[in-house]
Amino acid sequence: MPEYQDRWKTVKVELEEGIAWVTLNRPEKRNAMSPLLNTEMREVLEAIEIDEAAKVLVLTGAGESWSAGMDLKEYFREIDKAPEAFQEKIRREASTWQWKLLRMYAKPTIAMVNGWCFGGAFSPLVACDLAIASETAIFGLSEINWGIPPGNLVSKAMADTVGHRKALEYIMTGDTFTGAQAAEFGLVNKAVPLDRLREETRTLALKLAGKNPVVLRAAKHGFKRCRELTWEQSEDYLYAKLDQAMHRDPEHGREQGLKQFLDEKSIKPGLQSYKR
Repeated sequence: MPEYQDRWKTVKVELEEGIAWVTLNRPEKRNAMSPLLNTEMREVLEAIEIDEAAKVLVLTGAGESWSAGMDLKEYFREIDKAPEAFQEKIRREASTWQWKLLRMYAKPTIAMVNGWCFGGAFSPLVACDLAIASETAIFGLSEINWGIPPGNLVSKAMADTVGHRKALEYIMTGDTFTGAQAAEFGLVNKAVPLDRLREETRTLALKLAGKNPVVLRAAKHGFKRCRELTWEQSEDYLYAKLDQAMHRDPEHGREQGLKQFLDEKSIKPGLQSYKR
């Protein structure tokens, strides 16, 4: 099992019960994402993805914030005068973990939003499969107040999760909203009191960890891909994912599930998973 203790400066990783608790660890900067953090998060995601002991990844923030977005000083001001190729590299490293890796990650991912979530943090928030927030967490797209439009894929993230009018309202005004409101219009799955946030997240993570990992991956990837395809393309793609899952699954989950339901009468699909 890989050793994660003190391996990175801006990210902390703890592995418990098959759950990789990944914490953005710049509390003095409200966990704002710097070039170093972006590089280290790519390394973290790649390490956990191949760690067989890690079944689910939970992304959260140290202290009172999830993430205040991109570090305006380190990510913008300090590289504005850098060579164009260097700026491209910095942007590429940010997007690599914030959505390219995280959105189609091999393992289930949960965003545990414990506090402030602003600007660029919306990209990894929506790239996670599921999200649970503290009722009192504060969300905001404040870029308009700084004289810039939302960058990276923040607007895409809002368009994929929040209704047209509501998304534009917050993009254009820069107003903030709470975790409870975020749950109301679908940016997160649910909002709970802060003192219950970790336990609620743990319960969900353990439920996901108990599922067949090959089938779970095929199911979530199939959903995300088919949103961007036509009905005909989706049918072909989803059947292909079904066949792929059956071919790759060492547990033979489909065979076991049908046997337990049809022959043994020992499970009720929709109410429980097949007995692994």
